[in-house]
Formats: sequence, C-alpha cells, structure tokens
Amino acid sequence: MFLRQLFFFAVCSSLAWAQAPEAAVTEAVQPSVKKIDGTSYQIGDILFDSKSREIRLPAQISSVDRTLEFLIVHEKGKIYESLLVTKISPTHLNLALTLLRYQTSRELIALPNETGGISGNFPDVPADVKAGARVNIEVEWTDDGKVRRVPASDWIQHAVKATAMSAGPWVYNGSDYHEGKYVPEMCGDIIGILVAPSAVLNYPGADNDNGNIWNPFQKRVPPVDTPVTVIITPFSSTPVPPKP
Repeated sequence: MFLRQLFFFAVCSSLAWAQAPEAAVTEAVQPSVKKIDGTSYQIGDILFDSKSREIRLPAQISSVDRTLEFLIVHEKGKIYESLLVTKISPTHLNLALTLLRYQTSRELIALPNETGGISGNFPDVPADVKAGARVNIEVEWTDDGKVRRVPASDWIQHAVKATAMSAGPWVYNGSDYHEGKYVPEMCGDIIGILVAPSAVLNYPGADNDNGNIWNPFQKRVPPVDTPVTVIITPFSSTPVPPKP
C-alpha cells in the first residue's frame, strides 16, 4: 500500500512544484457559506445539513468500462480512473466535513520515513477518532421517473469475485497542504477507492491497494453522463432509507 501512496504523493507534489498557481486542477477558492433555511446550508454547489450532518454534492457518471482507482474526482482530474466526476471544489467538501464535526483519521496514510519518503508504518489512531471519521457514501439518481438511492459500493465490482464492494464505511482523512495549497484542489482527487493521500476520503476495505481489481458494476451503473447526487452521512451499518 505505501508504495502506491508514494506514487500519489510524488505526482501531486510535482504538480505543486512545477505548475503556476493558475495551472492547478481547480482555481483558488474563497469558501462562502450560505444559509438556505433552518439547518440547511450551501458552499458552492455542495448542500449540507447541520442537524442530520448530511452532505449532498452533484456529479455524473464518468466511466462504465475502465478499471477504477477513485469513486469521484474533479472534472479536470483523473477522470479516466474514476466512476464519477464532479465540478465541486475539494476545499468546499473539506470545509463542509469540518463544519459538520467529522473527525479526520490518518490511519490509512503511511508515515514518512527519516529521509522524507514514505515508510511502511501507519499512525495509531484512537478508536473514537476512527469512529468519528467514518461515513456512509450513497448515490441518488432518477431512473424512469423514480428517484433511486443505493450505497456507492453497489456500483463497484470486484474483478475476481464478481461481487459488489462491501458496503462498509469510507474514511475522512482530510488530505494535506503544500505551500499553503490544499493538495486535492491541485490534483482533483476527492474520494479514493485505492488509498490516495491526495484524496479527501478513502476506502478502508480489502484490496484498496490493488490497481487491477475494481471495475464499474456494469449491470447496475447508469449510462455515462447520467446526473447523480453523492450523499455523505455519518456511518451506520444500516444506512438511513431515503425519504419518500
């Protein structure tokens, strides 16, 4: 796993060092939180609720026939490796998660070694922090006039087992800053299936370090360009059913 993390770190660091500020994947953002009503707020294109702690962000299907490394990336990011693509700012998502009191857990991100590279060691994270960093991620879309909602994992298939990804939690790790810039804002990485230090959230389950194992579940995923809403909520082993 840590070799892959070294790769992601190197790629995004090279972006930070070699590109002019305007060459980043997304432009510099000035987050502005707007109250919609009651407990509902908006940052850019992201909607969130301070009571339920639900976050909603717009996206669309990017690919149905490629090996996946990400659940979702920015439209100017690694769309060829992602199931979904979005226009939202990763900084806005990180701010929404912070305002809703989700904790960051670095349990999946390898520690640096004494020379500044990536070691094979991982931080010890307290159980309560791990619990507070775990979220459910679901997708919602309209099919023949009906609104449907399923765990995002239902759309991701294991290449060997031919089964869907387990419906366990995803982990909010928060990512890093480089020279004052938020790394996901430069790379466009938002939610990783393979663990990416450059992403805001990552998948903690088995085979999250195997770049040849996860594919779109073609019998379940809607056609390319279908609009979907990605929904992030506090982790529960039994996700709250959609409202009628």
